[in-house]
Amino acid sequence: MDVPIKSIPGTDGFLRRRDLPSCYRVSDIADQNLQAIMSETLQTTRARGTILNTFEELEGPILAVARSQCPQIYTVGPLHAHLKVRLTSKVTSNSLWEENMTCITWLDVQPAKSVIYVSFGSITMMTKDQLLEFWHGLVNSGKRFLWVIQPDSVFGKDWKNHLSTEILEHTKERGCIVGWAPQEKVLAHNSVGGFLTHSGWNSTLESIVAGVPMICWPYFGDQQINSRFVGEVWKLGLDMKDTCDRVIIEKTVRDLMDVKREVFQESSDRMAKLAKKAITEGGSSGAKMKP
Repeated sequence: MDVPIKSIPGTDGFLRRRDLPSCYRVSDIADQNLQAIMSETLQTTRARGTILNTFEELEGPILAVARSQCPQIYTVGPLHAHLKVRLTSKVTSNSLWEENMTCITWLDVQPAKSVIYVSFGSITMMTKDQLLEFWHGLVNSGKRFLWVIQPDSVFGKDWKNHLSTEILEHTKERGCIVGWAPQEKVLAHNSVGGFLTHSGWNSTLESIVAGVPMICWPYFGDQQINSRFVGEVWKLGLDMKDTCDRVIIEKTVRDLMDVKREVFQESSDRMAKLAKKAITEGGSSGAKMKP
């Protein structure tokens, strides 16, 4: 899985097999799902143009290669940031899940940049063993954490019974656990210094705009390649794909929040400024969003 991929224009040799989208992780090229994807994506002449939720300063080299195949590519992102800028009325949450606002109250009393926010989105599933590895890793890191755990995101309804009293006590001291959180507000909070994420594109963009460094644990689809860009290309955090070990989790959290904190924060602040500039009047995305 660590064999380099050298045949994709614009990637400059930083991709490995493990960084390709999960649909390509097949042993037989005749795989039905793979063939369906190839059939659709190779027929580029069916579309006269594409609209992408990204911005030029983030993905310029890849966009240049893509335009050699489909010249009419319009970058209009980050869309969630556009929404805030363009709507003057109060913006309500667009989440499909009920948000627990008590976590904001908890964040309000935490020191600046001291909390790592943990959320793997609404689709990612994990086993009870993976849950325990993350729990031990977070507790052993010594860092405060806000963790979103949806009741149906862990295989097995009895997963809570596998958490020891000791772990739960440590969680009460330094952690807050909710079923769902107002993610944009959390990432924008001064207490949050890192984001342990599944690397979904919406979450990635939200973290970039907020200037929050990331630890990536991708689950499927485009998340695999998103996480590689975060760690290797944009230098906005650490890619932890294909592993779930408490020792590695502990070390990675400490690296992000302590050891390499200044380096990642500097890169994240720089990219956040570029993202916000892109949606302004005359910006690379803003110019395309005029009424």
